Amino acid sequence: MGPRIGGISLTIKDPRWVGAWWLGFLIAAGAVALAAIPYFLFPKEMPKEKRELQFRRKVLAVTDSPARKGKDSPSKQSPGESTKKQDGLVQIAPNLTVIQFIKVFPRVLLQTLRHPIFLLVVLSQVCLSSMAAGMATFLPKFLERQFSITASYANLLIGCLSFPSVIVGIVVGGVLVKRLHLGPVGCGALCLLGMLLCLFFSLPLFFIGCSSHQIAGITHQTSAHPGLELFPSCMEACSCPSDGFNPVCDPSTRVEYITPCHAGCSSRVVRDALDKSQVFYTNCSCVAEGNPVLAGSCDSTCSHLVVPFLLLVSLGSALACLTHTPSFMLILRGVKKEDKTLAVGIQFMFLRILAWMPSPVIHGSAIDTTCVHWALSCGRRAVCRYYNNDLLRNRFIGLQFFFKTGSVICFALVLAVLRQQDKEARTKESRSSPAVEQQLLVSGPGKKPEDSRV
Repeated sequence: MGPRIGGISLTIKDPRWVGAWWLGFLIAAGAVALAAIPYFLFPKEMPKEKRELQFRRKVLAVTDSPARKGKDSPSKQSPGESTKKQDGLVQIAPNLTVIQFIKVFPRVLLQTLRHPIFLLVVLSQVCLSSMAAGMATFLPKFLERQFSITASYANLLIGCLSFPSVIVGIVVGGVLVKRLHLGPVGCGALCLLGMLLCLFFSLPLFFIGCSSHQIAGITHQTSAHPGLELFPSCMEACSCPSDGFNPVCDPSTRVEYITPCHAGCSSRVVRDALDKSQVFYTNCSCVAEGNPVLAGSCDSTCSHLVVPFLLLVSLGSALACLTHTPSFMLILRGVKKEDKTLAVGIQFMFLRILAWMPSPVIHGSAIDTTCVHWALSCGRRAVCRYYNNDLLRNRFIGLQFFFKTGSVICFALVLAVLRQQDKEARTKESRSSPAVEQQLLVSGPGKKPEDSRV
């Protein structure tokens, strides 16, 4: 019943539009290759690190000299001192073989994971990275479906608003740590405050969005719009393919049809305008009052809300990124000096395994559950054509809210542990102060005690 079309006329608003998606990857790969050129000019060993390594070798040689060994026999050394010396030997060894690294790694890994501050901070960063991975992967598609905007415009808004806010948040967090001279407790409080504000500004996102428009044969509201039903009598002679997808929109009732065939249209008209041409289908027997339909999906009535929505997302991202520098400082201050390098490696390993790998799968599975019409390929589900926008918004933002809540809980526990440790340190200091004063009185004004330091 539908006309045979020799050429293809698509616009960027057409859901079948693909575009040069590969061009951005080529540009990004070229920029990364250019940025990697200075790395080839670095020396084999940094001069500063080489001098530090020589100094530490000299110190180790002095401490292991025969005179030192005679003064401090092995029987007088405590187990803690020997353990520290072994850790120092592990770090000073310039060329650690693979077998030696495998032997050392489990002990240092367990020692690092038993530290409550390190474990809680890494778990909070896992939650934040899961949120970021889901947002970076599916936010353009979410904006495109939710507000009926083009993919290029969605990515342009994200690049102009979201990514600069992330940079600002990281820089502001570092400035606050430096200017306020924040210690571990202060860093924990800043992380908790940033995530609480991020959680607060995420609440309005549940209510900013567009409901799904009416689609003939998929959403049925026959009392309000008679044209929503696929009338068998009006399309019996069409023999419409079940896997076809060429959406058309009835502007008068804002009802969308999967193909012109499903609307019962028999003619195609192209109207040339100043900047673009519009394609109309006429003589549509399944459309109410026989109105002509316009090629393409129906425009959303609330597409203007995309900018406020993205502004709130950007503000939440900036507040979440406030925690980047203070949380990193908590990790560096929370582990031993000889284990800092390995602790950072363990941190990024957990971020990759627990956040960046499973998070896109979790978000994608949640988004697939909101689909109301699947395209079939060889009898199997291929791609989702239409989503329930309200359900899509609630589940996508709900997942983001879930990960933010997990990060808040972890930072709250970090702050509680830090305050408890600070309280215990003050109590121990107050108990040791009278003993030091008494030792000073007993030793006399002219004598200095050998061990008067606390």
